[in-house]
Amino acid sequence: MEYKNTWELYDEEQLKAVDTFAQEYMEFLDHGKTERECIDQIVNLIEEKGYRELDAVIAAGDKLSAGDKVYSVWMNKSIVMFQIGKDKMADGINILGAHIDSPRLDIKQNPLYEDGGFAYLDTHYYGGVKKYQWVTIPLAIHGVVVKKDGTTVEINVGEKEDDPVFFVSDLLIHLAQEQLEKKANKVIEGEALDIIVGNKPLLIKKTDDKEEKEEKPAEKDAVKKGILDILQKSYDFEEEDFISAELEVVPAGKAREAGFDRSMILSYGQDDRVCAFTSLKAMLETGQTNRTACCILVDKEEIGSVGATGMQSRFFENAVAEVMNLTGEYSELNVRRCLARSCMLSSDVSSAFDPAYASSFDKKNVAYLGSGMVFNKFTGARGKSGSNDANAEYLGHIRAIFEKAGVNFQTAELGRVDLGGSGTIAYILALYGMNVIDCGVAVLNMHAPWEATSKIDVYETKRGYVAFLENADL
Repeated sequence: MEYKNTWELYDEEQLKAVDTFAQEYMEFLDHGKTERECIDQIVNLIEEKGYRELDAVIAAGDKLSAGDKVYSVWMNKSIVMFQIGKDKMADGINILGAHIDSPRLDIKQNPLYEDGGFAYLDTHYYGGVKKYQWVTIPLAIHGVVVKKDGTTVEINVGEKEDDPVFFVSDLLIHLAQEQLEKKANKVIEGEALDIIVGNKPLLIKKTDDKEEKEEKPAEKDAVKKGILDILQKSYDFEEEDFISAELEVVPAGKAREAGFDRSMILSYGQDDRVCAFTSLKAMLETGQTNRTACCILVDKEEIGSVGATGMQSRFFENAVAEVMNLTGEYSELNVRRCLARSCMLSSDVSSAFDPAYASSFDKKNVAYLGSGMVFNKFTGARGKSGSNDANAEYLGHIRAIFEKAGVNFQTAELGRVDLGGSGTIAYILALYGMNVIDCGVAVLNMHAPWEATSKIDVYETKRGYVAFLENADL
């Protein structure tokens, strides 16, 4: 089978829509480099479109009926949205699910130290990364510091034109003979991914009889003290406040159009914010449906979907129960029936074919940039370990929906059979017995600080998600 290039299928009006959508998406990426930042953007957007907070609906004693829109945020890092359909939820709902976390460096709880005249912040990398890709590039710090009195200080340094940036140093090529003999996973060790945040010692003023004399550097850890002085003056927090901080180190800079033809997007965090954004926009564009439409955007997928904000948490199941209670359908049995009878697209990215590394792929079963949205019947590693592996009946149903809607799609595997693999949130939702398949956008340079996607694939995937929400009913 050969797949069509989507660029060749669009007319001029559609191509304009692609560029408009791409600009919206790039803006989302620029302002959403952490889970919390993504949630802030999403809540602002959906409330403008008539979504109400679930807890507020419950507190008001209101009921839900067809056409109503509600959402629930969990710990400021995950969100679930519902647009109530005409049919009973116990007969199943249509779900889009993506994750909004991405590989990065996390600041440790006791991070600040001085060595060799530099002030460093100690980090622990998050998710699967090639550690050597994170050295010598401009980095920004995003996140929050929560103080003992409960106040929250937001941090975002490195994105504005006049902001300082941070970096991880690397050994100069002239002295790197031994380093270059190491395997790639050992060239840069995890404990070496500490970011340099300063080099200037704190200067203290000596006074004698109230007359100011020459400024002198503080005697011990003067550079570290200089950084603490800046943090106190700029953000009003002390060194101990790092204990209750969530600070993420990410590549500094905005999403950019790539290629002379501007056909691609180069940005940090497209795995999996590209599927999160397209799922979100599909929810907002979907009209009244028979089945309730749902969108889940979660944290922690890159480390196994664990924790209270990961997909393995019960927050989604609890939200479904609350919504069914407000529609007058709640019972433990009805919640189980709803989840078992639902249809889901696990909205996650797939690897794009890279001619520079062609031997890593099966050319017949790989996604190509520009050929539309991607279906992965199964993921997992090697012998499909950890895979969802959707059934043929469901895939046939999805094919019919997309062909009727004129959505261009392709099927793929992540790479060569024995080379590796990956996981998504698909298998977790499948535990309820629902139909689930992985479906999303092909990404080049996946998990690198800068990832590439095709504008046309991003737009076509949004179209596919709309078609699914409106028509899936297996």
